[in-house]
This record gives sequence, structure tokens and C-alpha cells, in this order.
Amino acid sequence: MTQPPTRVAAVLVAAAMADAAPPGVDPAEFLLAMAEDTYEMVAGLELVRPVILSAGVPGLEEIAWPGTPVISIGSPAEAFAALPYGTEAVVVSGDAPDLPPLLVGKLFRELGRARLAVCPAEGGGAAAVAARLPLPEWAGVDFDEPDLVVRLRRRAPGPRMVATGPGWHRLRRPADVARLDPGLEGWDSTRALLSAPRSASR
Repeated sequence: MTQPPTRVAAVLVAAAMADAAPPGVDPAEFLLAMAEDTYEMVAGLELVRPVILSAGVPGLEEIAWPGTPVISIGSPAEAFAALPYGTEAVVVSGDAPDLPPLLVGKLFRELGRARLAVCPAEGGGAAAVAARLPLPEWAGVDFDEPDLVVRLRRRAPGPRMVATGPGWHRLRRPADVARLDPGLEGWDSTRALLSAPRSASR
């Protein structure tokens, strides 16, 4: 009898994500709020082990549930290689605090027929990428590469190895905060920070 896959859901948090903080909001606090919301989403998924990957961001242990590994990496490109276990994994960009868990589930389902599955980000790159582990050598993932899906499909050694799911947005600049939907569940920490009284300047 075939064993079910061991699934890992990792949140990738990079220091540059703080650049999306709107005027009057502390960038470090904004980054931590986004990361916490993204982590809470993946930690709530069924049959998935959560992980936090830190690319130059200290203090992420504060948002982790007990038992969640917090792993330091040199750059986002090392994300999949740094995962401590698993036969299937999804890495979610930490600047997508309102990403619906349903979209992550769709990526895992796509792995039934593909080696990689990408949730494209509006404006290029990816909001999340799922893969069967270990990650193939041809499948280096740059979450900010504008034509990521095209490049992956060109490098894949065969057809139908890279699937895509529905796209989503990331908060990469202050104006992107307007993309957050107040009617959407989740992103509580980011919502609370943005609704708090702001100072006149950052």
C-alpha cells in the first residue's frame, strides 16, 4: 500500500518585504504582521507540517507555534533545499497575507500530475510554488522572476511538468495594500496594524 505524501508548507520571509509598508507604518512591524498572517494560514492546513524560512529576518520565532522549525537561509533561492523533511512541499511568499488556503490546496492537487505547481503573482513572479521533493535541478525558483512559469516550462525535460493554479497578489509596494479585501477572512495581524492610528511619517 502506497504511503500518503508527507507535506510541508513553508512561509518564506525576506527582509526586502518590509518595503511594502505604507506611510506611517513601521516597516519591521508590517513585515512581521504579514509573515504572521501567512504563517497562520499555512499552519491551519490539514495534514501539512508548517515551516518558517527566514532570509535575513530576525525574531520570527515569536510568530511560530510550538514545534514549528524556523530556518535561516542565505537567500530565497535556497527555500526548497532548506526544508527539513517532506515528499511534497509548498513555499508561500510571506508578503501574501490574505492568500486563501484553498489556493494552496489546489497546488498540492496539481502535484498529482506535475512536478511543480505555481500560483502566479500579479505583476510577475509567484505567490506560492509547490513541488515534489527533492526539487529537480532544472527547477530553480525565483519568486520575483517576471516570467517564472515560462522559464520553468522551458527548462523542464518534458511537457506538463509545470502546472499553474489561480493567481493571487503580493504586497510588494505600499500601493499594493489597497488589494487587501476587508471582506476576506484572515490577515488579522495585518488588518489590525493598518487600522491602528498612524504617525504622520514613517
